[in-house]
Amino acid sequence: MVENRSLGSRAFDIFNLVFLLLMTLLCLVPIWYCLMIALSDKAAVQAGNVFFYPIGFNLYSFQVILSEAKFFRAIFVSFERVILGSAFTMLALVLAAYPLSKSGKLFPGRNLLMWLFVFCMLFNGGLIPWFITLKTYNLIDNIWGLVLCGGVPIFNLILIMNFVKNLPEELEEAAKIDGSGPWRYLFSILLPLLKPVLATVVLFTIVGYWNDFFQGMVLSTREESYPLQTYIQQLVVSTNLQQMASMSLEQMNRLSKLNNDSLNAAKIFVAMIPVLIIYPFLQRYFVKGITLGSVKG
Repeated sequence: MVENRSLGSRAFDIFNLVFLLLMTLLCLVPIWYCLMIALSDKAAVQAGNVFFYPIGFNLYSFQVILSEAKFFRAIFVSFERVILGSAFTMLALVLAAYPLSKSGKLFPGRNLLMWLFVFCMLFNGGLIPWFITLKTYNLIDNIWGLVLCGGVPIFNLILIMNFVKNLPEELEEAAKIDGSGPWRYLFSILLPLLKPVLATVVLFTIVGYWNDFFQGMVLSTREESYPLQTYIQQLVVSTNLQQMASMSLEQMNRLSKLNNDSLNAAKIFVAMIPVLIIYPFLQRYFVKGITLGSVKG
């Protein structure tokens, strides 16, 4: 069957295609630019001649990164934070979303709890009370301080809760008739059905933990406690004098062939790689997870 489409409909499709291509380029150009800066010669970078392709191709910046123990220490802290934080966040969200998906008749305190969650999402006590609270609980320079802060994102909780509410009630009734209790229903029946929205929320959580630098800047007083993004942020805004003082002669020789822009661009590019690897595996769940989770039940 040949579909007859109007001229306006075709023009709209062409506009959408061009617009999306431009948006894609806007997202890809900074990544490509970072890579080209990292691969280019020091003089070309300082002269501002590098954009679409590397000039004076070399791998000195990546060699310097691979020889830095502090950089790998920061990567380890970031991976530790992502793994612990993702596990904690997903467990907390699932355990909270399941009872909150029930009606007010089945769960009398449901509406009050939802108002409290939404209130906490919109308002907070401010930076100083937040810091004093964490210091009181000895969470400064502690990986759990980086994990627990923001560990229960309310927006993601609402996504999962609405996804559960869109499932047929007869499913749980049938499970109860077969002798299933609430815990078995949650972990054996409900969780496999939540795979699209859980995959979406996992990606949000991983990207959020990985990209955040502010909490590491406030909650870490020692460089050994910095997650990767905080470590890079400190390098980008600092003069690197302290870092250079701790380098070996071989590292100094390599660094003399670079400038800060090349080195920082290489670190930023390396920091993107884990998210770029994970994203294609979880992207296919986005449409279903976001759409069904956003529908009000």
